[in-house]
Amino acid sequence: MTVHFIGAGPGAADLLTLRGRDIVASCPVCLYAGSLVPEAILDHCPEGARIVNTAPMDLGQIMAEIEAAHAAGHDVARLHSGDMSVWSAMGEQMRRLRGLGIPVSVTPGVPAFSAAAAALGTELTLPGLAQSVVLTRTPGRASSMPEGETLTNFAATGATLAIHLSVQNLSRVVADLTPAYGADCPVAVVYRASWPDERILRGTLSDIEARMDEGISRTAVILVGPALSGEGFDESCLYSVDYDRRYRPQCAESPWSGWAGD
Repeated sequence: MTVHFIGAGPGAADLLTLRGRDIVASCPVCLYAGSLVPEAILDHCPEGARIVNTAPMDLGQIMAEIEAAHAAGHDVARLHSGDMSVWSAMGEQMRRLRGLGIPVSVTPGVPAFSAAAAALGTELTLPGLAQSVVLTRTPGRASSMPEGETLTNFAATGATLAIHLSVQNLSRVVADLTPAYGADCPVAVVYRASWPDERILRGTLSDIEARMDEGISRTAVILVGPALSGEGFDESCLYSVDYDRRYRPQCAESPWSGWAGD
């Protein structure tokens, strides 16, 4: 028996990976975070599967469901939204499962920031503008932030920021980032990326608050940084005609010349 943690993706049911789909289809028990995982994904569950919405449950109740499945020898598909590596609450569940000696596996999913960038049709790492993406959040009821992980510290790098779970703190985001990025720095708020009711609000640090809709109070990613402008960046060397690379050596003296498969 194994508990399979599966990233269900950002919202669109067809953004579930093939591996995730196949694991769901093989498990007689499925626990899913019903507040964010689309019910269409549950169509992959086998006939007669026990399907449990964990949204109203606490950690102890979730563990009780898993322990019951373990006693029966039933594999469990544990579906969370986005990707399991960030803000999934997988860590606390795995800690308890390892303590109980229950095997686990992890299948990655499409993260929300990636779906938001796709909705914008933009690359977040443009040469000469940004080569790093920082995934972060602001403090909330569920989790505080470590002392050094502040928006002002991250802003000092000039990287593209993907700020999750923070749309309700937009005024604080603007105040913390404006000194480093400037009032004209582009901002995008992507609400429910990849869902049918997806919405995109674009602006700058100076006006994004005025552009906000009161209906957007959660399930949104805030993207901030010069790369969002899509202008003023350098072309990468990757496809330059004179760039010497392994699969396109420029001369016989190239370190890549003569490599098998080149």
